[in-house]
Amino acid sequence: MSAIFKREFVSYFTSPVGYAVLAAFMFFSGLFLWVYCLFPGTSNMSGVFQSMFFIVLFIIPLITMRLFAEDKKQKTDQALLTAPVSIPSIVTAKYLSALAMTGLCLSAFVIEGIALSFISHPDWSVIIGNVFGMALLGSAFAAIGIFVSSLTESVIVAAIVSFAVNVIISLIDTVASTVPVDFMKELLTALSFQTRYSHFALGLFSLSDVIYFITVTFLFLFLTDRAVERRRWA
Repeated sequence: MSAIFKREFVSYFTSPVGYAVLAAFMFFSGLFLWVYCLFPGTSNMSGVFQSMFFIVLFIIPLITMRLFAEDKKQKTDQALLTAPVSIPSIVTAKYLSALAMTGLCLSAFVIEGIALSFISHPDWSVIIGNVFGMALLGSAFAAIGIFVSSLTESVIVAAIVSFAVNVIISLIDTVASTVPVDFMKELLTALSFQTRYSHFALGLFSLSDVIYFITVTFLFLFLTDRAVERRRWA
């Protein structure tokens, strides 16, 4: 399992993908830091985190798109599937490599918080809470992305479909506003990633939001496990 994790994580930096993802994340987080904190002269980073939601929504599919799709395209997946490693271990190792890459991206917020400390007094409890919420959001996006990657051999298709699924789940509350039935409206709003994450961005901690993101993560990892298992016996 550790060998698979190392191979997948190192592969991000043997191609332009890892560098491009890190550069894009750092650029936009820095841009939003200027717009919401440095220019108006405030240490409140809530606007930065709210805006970075959409950047993460786009970037995570780029991190996960190749995890299974590339192996299928290069016909190396059968060697992996016949190795003395369980399917859950393979899925977990690949998923953890995506999480590690996501963690590198999120380190930008800690760096920005330290930078703000030299000119103001940022609320670190809010920053840490937001990073925690972003990590939960990223873990759910990554689980969705790895599942989609397990269904195709095209990394481009995997990225586009993952992005589309992320958008649908994230903005489902917009659809909810047009539903006349109150019960359905509340249900759809509760399923929205944006609604759930906005609580963290505003400095609010809710156990139900934590459980929701963890549940989505495990659901899509389970679906990935089933998809890969079917591939093994195909």
